[in-house]
Amino acid sequence: MQAIRPRTRPLALSSTILGSFIAASEHQFNLRVFILASLTTLFLQILSNLANDYGDYTKGTDSTARLGPKRMVQSGLIKPLRMILAIIIVVSLSLISGSLLILEGTRGTGAGIKIFYFILGIGAILAAVKYTIGKKPYGYIGLGDLFVFIFFGLAGVIGTYYLHTHHLRLDVLLPATSVGFLSVGVLNINNIRDYQSDKKASKRTMVVLIGSQRAKFYHLSLLIGAVITGSLYTLINFESGYQWLFLITTPMLFMNILSVYKYTRPLELNAELKKLAFSTLLFSFTFGIGLLI
Repeated sequence: MQAIRPRTRPLALSSTILGSFIAASEHQFNLRVFILASLTTLFLQILSNLANDYGDYTKGTDSTARLGPKRMVQSGLIKPLRMILAIIIVVSLSLISGSLLILEGTRGTGAGIKIFYFILGIGAILAAVKYTIGKKPYGYIGLGDLFVFIFFGLAGVIGTYYLHTHHLRLDVLLPATSVGFLSVGVLNINNIRDYQSDKKASKRTMVVLIGSQRAKFYHLSLLIGAVITGSLYTLINFESGYQWLFLITTPMLFMNILSVYKYTRPLELNAELKKLAFSTLLFSFTFGIGLLI
């Protein structure tokens, strides 16, 4: 349970919930798609966390001086071979739920769409594993933020929306971007907290590349950008004041920005990471409820 990091569950569900809500607002909602998409997203998040635990252990990034939650392999609580077995099991679960999702969500569409989603699913699994595992993990060369934005934002929201509706709308890119920005914000807090240890281990996260001070402004830009893109979608599709319901999360986002700017000890950021993950879920939920009302 510690290895799968339950605090990240809200973040994993945010894109699936928002994509499903937007589809439901168009009176196109498939309960089986929602359940299978949620399961698949959760499995991919768990896979990413397990692979990250193992990958950072093999690279020597984790140590007793680490400020984040205890890593299971590095601490000796889970043996490396057992973690590999767990990774294989979760990859299998992701393949099973993902395949069922594709079969259900692409029912009635052409072979090209099915093949596209299968490739996207394999890409998501590889992205979860390759973040820190392998000879050239992308999390060690500053690409973690980009992949989180793509898979937890764009692919998660737009992909789920299409599986419900079987059509695409360009403006759905805006709320997908909102969730992508907030998801990157969670990763950014994690990387600000681990700045010193990552720098020593030559793990070149975005924070290591731009520096901890610029990372604070980067964080501000991400969270404000999320509100702006969500607001643009609302203005384009405005029908009722209820659509602004998601703005109730802005005080939480503002407090998160303030905490990141004012922290004095990196350990303080652990609480802010959890808060932003929850705020992202609340953003998606209130955004969707506003559309339905």
